[in-house]
Amino acid sequence: MLTNPRSERVRSVRALAGRSVRQRAGRFLAEGPQAVREAVAAQAEAHEVSRSGARRVHDLYVTSAALERHAGIVDVAHRGGVRVHEVSDEVLAAMSETVTPQGLLAVCSLVTVPLPQALAAAPRLVAVLSRVRDPGNAGTVLRAADAAGAGAVVLSADSVDVHNPKCVRSTAGSLFHLPVVSGAPLVEVLAAVRDAGCTVLAASGDGEHDLDDLLDAAAAGDVPAGAPDLRRPTAWLFGNEAQGLSADEREAADAVVRVPVHGRAESLNLATAATVCLYASARAQRRR
Repeated sequence: MLTNPRSERVRSVRALAGRSVRQRAGRFLAEGPQAVREAVAAQAEAHEVSRSGARRVHDLYVTSAALERHAGIVDVAHRGGVRVHEVSDEVLAAMSETVTPQGLLAVCSLVTVPLPQALAAAPRLVAVLSRVRDPGNAGTVLRAADAAGAGAVVLSADSVDVHNPKCVRSTAGSLFHLPVVSGAPLVEVLAAVRDAGCTVLAASGDGEHDLDDLLDAAAAGDVPAGAPDLRRPTAWLFGNEAQGLSADEREAADAVVRVPVHGRAESLNLATAATVCLYASARAQRRR
């Protein structure tokens, strides 16, 4: 039982909330049952495949109450070779950034992979985030991409760090399900996804093409000349929360698509619009 909230171990874990420390250590924090469950499951799966493989989860810190409530998660962690430490509530609170910690905190290896590795399997659906700064938005888009069956998520060099604690929580564990790239220049990203066979569609409220029309055309198998075909492998490009996509970003895409607003709302926020676009592609591709 770790009981001293001022110990060196506690300070070193808490320091992983900072980006520079994460980069130097090559580790980040996953908090709460959802994120920790998926993290230890990924570790256990890797452990079964190769007992000498790279460690994805190094340590799991758990309070006595959480040890009883989430015994299944702890069992999976043990099977994956994760070091499990029982801690007091005060210690977990000192390690965590959340106001009300949920009793589970894991120290994990950074999950991002190089761009060529993420695209090696020629994914049919990719989410690309350019200048997305809010960790909650980035995490929610990643979660939506996972739910829609995307093969990869790419965050450009000027976007938020995907290992940011708030971003990790917002992914609800999806961070451990699919390849994630972080820090690549947008020009390089768009060239790479095209080489992988994807059409690049930029999402913008004033886009030339209406998403509903594209979905109807794909379902009918009658896509007009010059219009993007949602049945094809697609990389969706999403821009900054406040500013949207720049003129250069729009120009770099193969087409600009708008999500129609049928009611009186002025617009959709980034995460909602991204979810609608990703699911439209997923539906069109499934029909094909």
